[in-house]
Amino acid sequence: MKKMLLTLLGLTLILMLAACGQPAQSQNTSNGNAADSSAAAETETETHAADAVIASLSIHITNNLLALGIQPAGSVVGGDVKDFLPHVADRLNGTAKLGVAADPDMESVLALKPDVIYVDQEFGGKDLASYEKIAPTISIDMDSGTWRDHLNRIAQIVGKEAEAKTFIEEYDKKANEVGQMIRSELGEDAKVMAIRMTAKELRVMGMKRPLGPILYEDLKLTPPEGVKQITDEPYQVISQEVLPDYDADAIFVIISKGEEAKSKFEELEKNPVWGTLKAVKNKHVYILDGQKWLDYSSLGHRMALDDAEKLFTK
Repeated sequence: MKKMLLTLLGLTLILMLAACGQPAQSQNTSNGNAADSSAAAETETETHAADAVIASLSIHITNNLLALGIQPAGSVVGGDVKDFLPHVADRLNGTAKLGVAADPDMESVLALKPDVIYVDQEFGGKDLASYEKIAPTISIDMDSGTWRDHLNRIAQIVGKEAEAKTFIEEYDKKANEVGQMIRSELGEDAKVMAIRMTAKELRVMGMKRPLGPILYEDLKLTPPEGVKQITDEPYQVISQEVLPDYDADAIFVIISKGEEAKSKFEELEKNPVWGTLKAVKNKHVYILDGQKWLDYSSLGHRMALDDAEKLFTK
């Protein structure tokens, strides 16, 4: 009888222990603790070693990584050039090409066997589940915040906050120096505008990024009244005939890649309207390295400052 009671007691204890374990799991699900666990797991994936095998599916994220001294194992390429952007190509020797951001080469991403994948939320947000099957994936909204925010976010992930802080401090110092150099050449209150000639149209660049912030905030140049009104979009398409309305003292010019865009700008230079512009008469037209100026990343901005410094160094 005693032996039977002990057996029954043992079975009872086992059942009680099992019962105690079951509600805890059920409660986690019903109270949303499972979501908390998922969030914790997601937070864990948003830190990794700087020497991890990184697949970057954004050229701007790639360039922010490079600014921190990190070369990704794989990166997407520029959509126009179908290759690494010329101004950073020498820093990507040995980096695998993963297609373009809008349509990455998934076979190449798989072959890379990455430890972590970075995606631009605009292009990769809808495919996060697919990327997560390959490796932990970090999505960054590159349309939100500034390039400084993007750099700091990545720096926190890879443990390079000090490097990001130094980069930004050096950038701000350089921007102040180059801005003073430009204003000394053009005049403190000179009105400066930027235009971009593509194969199809002439654009006046506005106050928004990629060019607005670096020209009018970092370099502290003065925009013409017409440029100040371009706030909803990065640029405004115009006809050549309205260029005099901006009354700019200096014009920065970006010519898109390809012979057609180059020919269009040459046509503009032959237009009598062009010759009447104050900036043209005073020889204050400056051709920019468009790849650097249009690259909205920390590295792109630093290279743009270097480009401006060369243009205004006597």
